[in-house]
Amino acid sequence: MGESSNRPFWREKSLEAMSAAEWESLCDGCGRCCLNKLEDWDTGEIAWTNLACQLLDGQSCRCSDYENRWATVPDCVQLDPTMVRELSWLPATCGYRLVAEGRDLYWWHHLVSGDPETVHQAGISARGRTVSELGKELEEYEEHIVDWPGENPLEDAA
Repeated sequence: MGESSNRPFWREKSLEAMSAAEWESLCDGCGRCCLNKLEDWDTGEIAWTNLACQLLDGQSCRCSDYENRWATVPDCVQLDPTMVRELSWLPATCGYRLVAEGRDLYWWHHLVSGDPETVHQAGISARGRTVSELGKELEEYEEHIVDWPGENPLEDAA
């Protein structure tokens, strides 16, 4: 009889092999991917803003209407394994990105810690650092450029 592995699913399965529930659980709830980004058309460089999607709950850092988000935000990006591997703007700490790169999840990820609050306690999330995009004109976005969403505070502190 073969032994079943006690390793967590994200260490055993590719992104493509995950069930829908496993896939959804990889989201750490940081909210950083729900921040508006500006792309330089010439260089492709991404500039992060602290302007949050109108559906981002600033406290939980989760979508306030996840199931129906496209009705309000038609250009909301639906991540899939191909997109995870192609998008340059996914945060360095993103669970999807880490698994796609063959890396493990950080200690503060709820699948490791067992607590959805550790992402906030570790200073990874957007909690308390955003402004709603509502009422902002595109011309104002440059006034909201910030560095922290693209950084990994755990590696930057080392």
